[in-house]
Amino acid sequence: MQTFATAADLIAARKPEHPVRGLRPHASGRAARWFLDRFDGDVAYAYKANSSVFLIGALYGAGIRHFDVASLPEIEDAATIPDAELHFMHPVKSRSAIRRAYALGVRSFSLDSEDELDKTIAETTFEGKEAKDLKLFVRLTVPSINSRIPLEHKFGITGKPATDLLRKCRLIASELGITFHVGSQTSTPEAFVVALDEVQKLIVNAGVVIDRLDIGGGFPSRYGDEEPSSMDAFMDTIDQCIEKLPVPENVRLMCEPGRALVSEAESLIVRVDARRDGGLYINDGAYGMLFDAAHLGFVFPTRLVSRPVPPGTPTKEFEFWGPTCDSIDQMKGPFLLPDIVDEGDYIEIGNVGAYGRAIAGHFNGYGQYDEVILLDEPMLSMYDADGDKVVVDSGQS
Repeated sequence: MQTFATAADLIAARKPEHPVRGLRPHASGRAARWFLDRFDGDVAYAYKANSSVFLIGALYGAGIRHFDVASLPEIEDAATIPDAELHFMHPVKSRSAIRRAYALGVRSFSLDSEDELDKTIAETTFEGKEAKDLKLFVRLTVPSINSRIPLEHKFGITGKPATDLLRKCRLIASELGITFHVGSQTSTPEAFVVALDEVQKLIVNAGVVIDRLDIGGGFPSRYGDEEPSSMDAFMDTIDQCIEKLPVPENVRLMCEPGRALVSEAESLIVRVDARRDGGLYINDGAYGMLFDAAHLGFVFPTRLVSRPVPPGTPTKEFEFWGPTCDSIDQMKGPFLLPDIVDEGDYIEIGNVGAYGRAIAGHFNGYGQYDEVILLDEPMLSMYDADGDKVVVDSGQS
């Protein structure tokens, strides 16, 4: 894979026909080091966010050894990572997936119903002997507060059913845990306050001792349309809430960052194929790396990289149209760019490392990408160059 100092250097060297993924593994490594230094527990990377071998390698090199996996293909892929501990945290699993996961060494399982508990027990029982090494996490329903993508409606359990399930798991599990997810791209830490209050109530009502607490993911990245609370604010709030919980001092904590570890580590370089008033027709879109911009309203940072921008050039708000024949292939933005942008120019769209690669498909024959390594810094960042504090630099538009 070729390496360039910046996306502008890439375009100066060649004019790619396909959209280009610009990887910044150093950004993932920095984010991982920050979490490992700041979070007092296991940092389990949410594998679904981006499974690029370059980014996984950067996370591993920084010290990540735990991985949150949600499917059998993810497990089979991640099982090749040396010394990795995999946590099957999708609450609803097929029987064959449970059986195969256990055979591959997975012992951590999340569940949110007695049916799932029964399945897990049955598929880890061999020759009439139930497994004695299961680490079971009861998935608790918690409200999504200030999150871009709420997650409480599909999974989770609460109230008396949660109390009963926790007690039943205690009888089976070698290690008992509670887990929750506050929602993806949560911009303020209040959601963790509410969630951990629910955890406290559940522990008290169930009257059991838990060995593990997984606070899930939801940690934010920076995009062009919002300024989330600092990572330090999240960690300070979480630390204060956990201090108040009725759990043993040696309770083992875990978190599942995905977006926060990899969003800054990939950008997308696209070509403008047409300009029509405030609309730019580009060669990737909703069916590719820009799903979140099309369907969830994400406004990624953008900049013109194919030519210098003269001082004093006015900027303009644009919407993007993708290359397919489908009219929903639209990213409304608004995306701020110099008003000189036109056909043949190339644009860098930043911070698309979370979920963009994973969701991209091949509708209409598109979905082919070139890849390069970029050595410069992300367009927006939650971390400074040393990975030990949060910055508030607004980046380049």
